[in-house]
Amino acid sequence: MKKLIYLLCLALVFLTAWNYQDGHKKSFVDVAGIDPLTKPGDNFFRFVNGKWYDTAKIASDQSGVGSYSFMNIPQKQLLQNILDSVSKTKNIMGSVEQKVGDFYASGMDMATINQRGYQPIKPILGRIDAINDVPSLMKFVAAELKTGNRSIIGFGVSPDNKNSTINIAHVNQTGIGLPERDYYFKTDPSTLNIQEAYKKYISTLFQLTGTDAVTAAKNADIAYAIEKQNAASHKTNIERRDVKANYHKLAVAAINQSQPNIGWVTLLADLGATTDSIDMAQPAYYDSLNGLLKSISINDWKIYLKANTLKDYAETLSEPFVDAAFEFSKVLSGQAVQKSRRQVMTDNVDSYLGQALGQLYVKRYFNEDAKKRVLVLVNNLQKAFENRINHLDWMSDSTKHKAIEKLYAITKKLGYPDKWRSYDKVQISRTKYFENIRYIKQDGWQHQITRLNKPVDKTEWSTTPSTVTAYYNPSANEVVFPAGILQFPYFDFEADDAINYGGIGMVIGHEMTHAFDDQGAQFDKDGNVKNWWTKEDYDKFRAKTKQLADLYSSFTVLDDVHVKGELTLGENTADNGGIAMAYDAFKLTQQGKGNVKIDGFTPDQRFFLSIARIWRVKTRDAFLRTYVNTNPHSPATWRVNGPLMNFEPFYQAFNVQPGDKNYKAENQRVHIW
Repeated sequence: MKKLIYLLCLALVFLTAWNYQDGHKKSFVDVAGIDPLTKPGDNFFRFVNGKWYDTAKIASDQSGVGSYSFMNIPQKQLLQNILDSVSKTKNIMGSVEQKVGDFYASGMDMATINQRGYQPIKPILGRIDAINDVPSLMKFVAAELKTGNRSIIGFGVSPDNKNSTINIAHVNQTGIGLPERDYYFKTDPSTLNIQEAYKKYISTLFQLTGTDAVTAAKNADIAYAIEKQNAASHKTNIERRDVKANYHKLAVAAINQSQPNIGWVTLLADLGATTDSIDMAQPAYYDSLNGLLKSISINDWKIYLKANTLKDYAETLSEPFVDAAFEFSKVLSGQAVQKSRRQVMTDNVDSYLGQALGQLYVKRYFNEDAKKRVLVLVNNLQKAFENRINHLDWMSDSTKHKAIEKLYAITKKLGYPDKWRSYDKVQISRTKYFENIRYIKQDGWQHQITRLNKPVDKTEWSTTPSTVTAYYNPSANEVVFPAGILQFPYFDFEADDAINYGGIGMVIGHEMTHAFDDQGAQFDKDGNVKNWWTKEDYDKFRAKTKQLADLYSSFTVLDDVHVKGELTLGENTADNGGIAMAYDAFKLTQQGKGNVKIDGFTPDQRFFLSIARIWRVKTRDAFLRTYVNTNPHSPATWRVNGPLMNFEPFYQAFNVQPGDKNYKAENQRVHIW
């Protein structure tokens, strides 16, 4: 039986595997780690994680430490072990081992990469120099799009929101390099610093290709100005959450006439995309782009395209380019020093050949029995969710029936794909890192474009098996739990039910609730945007989600920075629902029905201790500021305290009383699912 590796890193230790040490069985709760100076009702995140938080050190090459996404840091060490091994072994040509091993080796060969400097992108820059009008500009844009360089056209192939069985062409807003549109218009000191660092980054890239400093600075200003004009037509991150307002299936013939400078017929032909319609998510961006293609001079557009190309490939080139990219990224993340080259290449192999590397990860580290055990939890959570739906006092019977139909139509994917993504057409060389990147991106484009107007392959995954994450996909009505999250502290074979239901159970409930959050609720059981609610029920639902958004908007993160309640609404709905589902399912277990204490804690208390542990995260302030502006999840503290202040069993478990800082009167607690 393959051995499941549990990551017991010092920065993460809080719950420990059941084992015997000095004749005593450990019980997953580090009692000594509890912060006795904090009342559970004041700040439960702090009560559980305070001592760890005060002593945890963020590595200089990281922006944070702890659970969930930051568990991928030690997780990557397992992938490094694989890559170090296969890259030093002579493997069969064309095998998974050869592809990932040689790709890793090509990126580790910094001597060759440095020797080449920026020579690999000279031909691309030369093609930009040859542009002399808008049609030739769009030819270049199309050619680069097929290698993953989006520049001004954001094209993709995925299911039709209104016919989820078929893949169609989608285009969305793009054309900017900062995290999102508001970074171009805010004038607070933090944002102004980011703007200046970004322009300096672009200027440095031009200088590294031989441009003098004065001209490079002018070029950076020109590129930035075009990006700012692109950003002006962008929807905000919150506006983009409106599912129906971001779906516009338009005839190619019509947009070819209304946006003639883009030239959709020619562009799609150059992309090899045969289709008579496109879902244009944000038409305002493309209307604006159509005008900008004429109002901005070709010379300025060429500068913009050069800047975009240099940014796109900077981390693929020699060390000066990599250093320049890092100097800018650390302004957003607060990360002090660069990751080692081994770490960088592990990330790159996972990004570019993730399912090839994933096969090796599963063979070496994954315990197949975890799938069976977790499937039982998934099924129990599903039953608990059904029970909660049946007992809702705000939903009619007809809508309840449709909700339960959707609930039981959810597809469950655990561990890794049934069918692995093939990289058979990708040729990997140990000596050509830049070309390897291009080949892989071109293969990715072909993999995508061949799906256009074809039936959706519902076996595909959107993440790699080793990643510590989970997701719900509304167009497929599926929940996905990769091998990476089926481990400590989310799941352990030897843990008591309170720990597992508070861990992976909460994650399962969270993902299931996404099927019924403000976005997921607009999709039917087959993954189509289609109303299945009565008007009265949907109005009540919207009123409840508004209450939740308002509550989270009141939470302070840093200084005067607040959680964006509307941006994080879907995730907050899922967090609140996830805890409720996990708790109900836990109460169906023998431990959940009893009241036997372990290490002085009742089963319910252990459940909530586990909840707080899985969101244990500490980040740099710069990272957190960017996170609040761009990430649809609330910061870790509020992923714990937010849902618990709405959940009556938590009040009972820890005797939360009026006067406690996070106490909410019953009529102030938000209940949706």
